[in-house]
Amino acid sequence: MTLSSSLLLVVGLLVTAALAWAAVVSARRRTTALTAAGVAVPGGRRAYLGIGLTIAGVGVLAIATAGPAAMVPVPRAAGTVILAIDVSNSMGADDVAPTRLAAAQRAARGFVAAQPDSVDIGVVAFERGALTTARPDADHSIALKAIDRLKITGGTSLGTAITGSLSAITGKQVVFGRDGAAPDIGYWPSATIVMFSDGQNQGADVERAATVAQGAGVHIHTVGVGTTAGATVKVDGYHLQTSLEEDTLTLIAQTTGGAYHPASDTARLDGIADTIDLRLTVSDEPLPLAGGLIGLALALLTAGAALTVLRSGRVI
Repeated sequence: MTLSSSLLLVVGLLVTAALAWAAVVSARRRTTALTAAGVAVPGGRRAYLGIGLTIAGVGVLAIATAGPAAMVPVPRAAGTVILAIDVSNSMGADDVAPTRLAAAQRAARGFVAAQPDSVDIGVVAFERGALTTARPDADHSIALKAIDRLKITGGTSLGTAITGSLSAITGKQVVFGRDGAAPDIGYWPSATIVMFSDGQNQGADVERAATVAQGAGVHIHTVGVGTTAGATVKVDGYHLQTSLEEDTLTLIAQTTGGAYHPASDTARLDGIADTIDLRLTVSDEPLPLAGGLIGLALALLTAGAALTVLRSGRVI
């Protein structure tokens, strides 16, 4: 239990002790005087029950004024979420209306809106490279503005998307060594990556990057944007066929302990926030006890006053 003011508690308990001492001294003097006069003391100890309840009420009220609070473990969604959004040329396909990127942006905005303030959200745009467009922050309006600014450009590297997202989480550049050695980035169990992509990949280091995320305790949920039937997209004057590639997205999710979420139409994308479960963390939060103690103090004071009035016709 914690207190907002230990000084108030000390003062309150000293006042309570003084009242108790005064009541005892007064009772002894009264008893001595009545005995000396040959008058029997009525009620014995029960005669002082009302005063005792009143003093107990004052003591409880003294504790309440000190602002006591109990630390209670509360599970809640918390931590860091990186929205990694594919902005490669293939995301301009219109097999998901109006385009894959526009649909992914709308789904990402819905995901941000569904998260509590306890979740820090960042945005990483990726094609062949990855750029952190919004660092993780509890101010979700920053992430929403970053999502709105996304434009289509370049090819796709899902491995770079993962390492870029890990860089945003750790705050330092995550790269493989010249000999291919995986970087040691520590352990980040409260971090999650949500990747929106059509799964088309032109990089070769997807599995290695996913393994780094797995070792760091970072789950990656992948959202497949597009259809397996695909569509034609125009790039540099050429018409290219592009379709959703689910195998790579599924591999990334399974390797890191996340899940793959197919979203072949706008309706399924709009509800994606409801299908992704972020890990719950347990944190201690203060539960104020003053209200309950004040209620108990009032009950004791009322009972004490009532008993005193019934016994002597006086409140104290």
